[in-house]
Amino acid sequence: MTDQSEETGSNASTMWGGRFSGGPNAIMEEINASIGFDQRFFAQDIRASKAHAKMLGAQNILNDQDVKSICAGLDQVYAEIDSGKFTFKRALEDIHMNVEGRLKEIIGEAAGRLHTGRSRNDQVATDFKLWVRDAIDEMDIALQSTQNALIVQAEAHTASAMPGFTHLQIAQPVTLGHHLLSYVEMLGRDRSRLSDCRNRMNESPLGAAALAGTSFPVDRHLTASALGFDRPSANSLDAVSDRDFALEYLSALAIASVHLSRLAEEYVLWCSTQFAYARLGDAYSTGSSIMPQKRNPDAAELVRAKSGRVIGCLSALLVVMKGLPLAYGKDMQEDKEPVFDAHDTVMLSLAAMAGMLGDTTFDKHRMAADAGKGFATATDLADWLVRVLAMPFRDAHHVTGAVVKKAEDTHRGLEDLTIDDLQSIEPRITEDVFEVLGVQNSLKSRISFGGTAPVNVIKACEEARNRFLKDR
Repeated sequence: MTDQSEETGSNASTMWGGRFSGGPNAIMEEINASIGFDQRFFAQDIRASKAHAKMLGAQNILNDQDVKSICAGLDQVYAEIDSGKFTFKRALEDIHMNVEGRLKEIIGEAAGRLHTGRSRNDQVATDFKLWVRDAIDEMDIALQSTQNALIVQAEAHTASAMPGFTHLQIAQPVTLGHHLLSYVEMLGRDRSRLSDCRNRMNESPLGAAALAGTSFPVDRHLTASALGFDRPSANSLDAVSDRDFALEYLSALAIASVHLSRLAEEYVLWCSTQFAYARLGDAYSTGSSIMPQKRNPDAAELVRAKSGRVIGCLSALLVVMKGLPLAYGKDMQEDKEPVFDAHDTVMLSLAAMAGMLGDTTFDKHRMAADAGKGFATATDLADWLVRVLAMPFRDAHHVTGAVVKKAEDTHRGLEDLTIDDLQSIEPRITEDVFEVLGVQNSLKSRISFGGTAPVNVIKACEEARNRFLKDR
C-alpha cells in the first residue's frame, strides 16, 4: 500500500507540479481517471502532439534536435500502443499523460518540452475533434453501405406490389422498391447532416492553451493546417469549452438510429405470421428455448432497441453541458463515453441492417394479395371521377365512399363491382373506370414525380445510385 501511494504521489507531483505534496485518495483516483476509455484516441493524440512539436520547432521555441527526438519517440509510442505492447497506467489519469510519461522514458528531458504552449484543455479538445472527424468519415461509409443494400433490394422489386399504410391501415398500393427507397432518402439526409457537422466542427482548438491563449509565439494556423482543419478556432475560451461538435454528432446519430428503428419495426411486422411479407435467413434469426416453431427477427428487434440507447447518449451529454460556465470543467470528461458508445452502437446497427437486407426473401404474392385489400384503390376511383367527369373532389369523395360501402356490403372488391352497381350510385360512370381499378392499374397510374409507378421506381433506383453511391 505504501509503495502504491508513493508512486501515485510522485506521478501527481509530476503531473500537477509543486502545488500538491501528496497523491490523491484512491476514490479520487478512481473517479478522476479516464484512461479506461480515452486511450481510444491515442492515434489522434500522437498526431496532434507531432504537429505541435513541429510547429514549436518552426517557431524556434524548440530546437531541431528536440523536435526530432520528440517525433521519433512519439512514433515509438504509437507503435507500442498499436501493437498492444503498451502498458497504460491508471495513476497517470488519461491518454495524454500516459503518452507523455512513456515519451519521457524513451527520450528523457526533452519530453517535458512538448507541452510548451499548450494545455490538456486544448489538447483534449483537439484530440476529440480529430476522433469525431474520423468517426464521421467511418459512419458515412457505413450509411452508404446500408443505402446500397436498400437499393439492391429496391431494384429487384421495382414492380412488386405491396400495401401502403397510414395509421397502419391499408391505404393505397405501392411497390416494395418504392417503399425501400424511402429509407435510402432518410439515410441520405443522415449523411448530409454528418457532412454539415464535419464542416462546422473543422476548426482547431490547439494553441488555445488552458483558456486564455499562450504567451509563446505559437503559429495556430500552421498546426491547424497540418491537422487538416480549415482554420484555428477564433476564441480561446470557446475553443476549450466547446463540445457542440460532440452534441451535433450525437444528434445526427440519434436521428439516424430512429430511421433504422423504423425500418427495423417494419421488419418485425413483415416477418410476423400475420404479415408474412418477408423471411429472414438463419444468419439473422433466432429460435425459442421452448417453442421449436419460432423464427424470431431478433436482429431487427435489437436495432430497434438500440435507438433508445443512442438517444440516451445524446440526452446524457446535453445534461452534462447545460449548466457549465466557461471555460473548462472536469464535468467535460464525461463527454467521451456517450460519443464512443453511440458511434459503436450505430455502426453495429447499420451492419446488422445491411446484413438483414441482403439476407431477406420477400413474398411477392402475399404482398400483392394484401395490396388490394381494404379497398386500396378507392382514391383511384375518386381521381377518375374528378379527371373524367369534372366532379369536384369533395363530391367525388362522397360518391366513392358510397361505392366502397356497396362493395363492403356485398363482400366484393371495387374491381369486382359491375357497371350497373357503379351507375346505381353515379349514372355518368362508364366502363372506362375499370382501367384505374385494381392494384396494377393503380400502380401504373402513379406517375407524378416521386410516385410509386414501376417506371418511376426504375428511374429512382438509377438516380439514387448516382446521388449516393458514385464512388462504389
